[in-house]
Amino acid sequence: MNVIHDHGPLAGFTVGVTAARRADELGALLQRRGATVLHAPALRILPLSDDGRLLAATKELIDHAPDVVVATTAIGFRGWVEAADGWGHGEALLARLRGVELLARGPKVKGAVRAAGLVEHWSPSSESMAEVLDRLLAEGVAGRRVALQLHGEPLPGFVEALRAGGADVVLVPVYRWLPPADLAPVDRLLDAAVAHGVDALTFTSAPAVASLLARAEERGMAGELRAALAHDVLAACVGPVTALPLQGLGVDTVQPERFRLGPLVQLLCQELPARARAVPVAGHRVEIRGHAVLVDGELRAVPPAGMALLRSLARRPGWVVARAELLRALPGAGRDEHAVETAMARLRTALGVPKLIQTVVKRGYRLALDPAAGSKYGA
Repeated sequence: MNVIHDHGPLAGFTVGVTAARRADELGALLQRRGATVLHAPALRILPLSDDGRLLAATKELIDHAPDVVVATTAIGFRGWVEAADGWGHGEALLARLRGVELLARGPKVKGAVRAAGLVEHWSPSSESMAEVLDRLLAEGVAGRRVALQLHGEPLPGFVEALRAGGADVVLVPVYRWLPPADLAPVDRLLDAAVAHGVDALTFTSAPAVASLLARAEERGMAGELRAALAHDVLAACVGPVTALPLQGLGVDTVQPERFRLGPLVQLLCQELPARARAVPVAGHRVEIRGHAVLVDGELRAVPPAGMALLRSLARRPGWVVARAELLRALPGAGRDEHAVETAMARLRTALGVPKLIQTVVKRGYRLALDPAAGSKYGA
């Protein structure tokens, strides 16, 4: 009997991490709370330190001062300053930035700005580009030159709104997102998601969402992925901008109030246990999680075949489920119903309380639902 006494709120759940940056930090936060982590970076960052477009934009801004510079990401802003320094234009760029209105989208960007010896004029509390846009438009942008440090994906709505307001917008492409060089981890994560082998997928950037959706489309499984995200797999996004590609497809997402990794993990600690199925069985409280079961608060690891059987029984607690139906629920099921008996024996051993599941001779198996709960579950 595999009993895990010291377990966190995410024990028994599997969480997919799609981040390219800070994935180790996010994974560690999840694991410390008991989760099993499946990491598959959905994109990679291509620095443009040798890119002619970044060099041209840098020279243009040094030669013709902007009125406003919008720094959107810490890694992008640092990369821009480092690239300019490598070309011998670092001091000139910093001198130019000291004389303009510098807006930093969020605390991390603010830190990068100050590390460069600069001071931001303003930073939104929401870390939202929408709030940055609202401020710029409220100030008035007609006839103003606005430099926008891109953060790996186009910002057409943002740029179009500024240009419609009369601004001269200069784009600073510091880096861009590309699909991962190795697609195997992404494919494994997609396979796990559509097979409901993960309980949640986490996203920390809109490009990661877009990249994962694009790969699902390439593999002909976009519909299956959307169905999984609509029902059994929780889509957890670090903020509303990250959630936009999913919401555009009608997929519900959850987001923390503060757009940080820590609050994102805390949100999962609330959401996933709340979604777990809990039933009163044979005088015990049984909570069914992703790949484990809590029996009276004790976590018991259950093999995949056993979890498949238990979920089938829990869909109709107290009702008899035929062996043939249970056989179809088994991963890679064949035609021999003895496979059900073998998996059921292992499940009972894993649960540690054999009487939780009753054998109904010549019919199948049922959860031994407590009589008081019978009317609630329709048994």
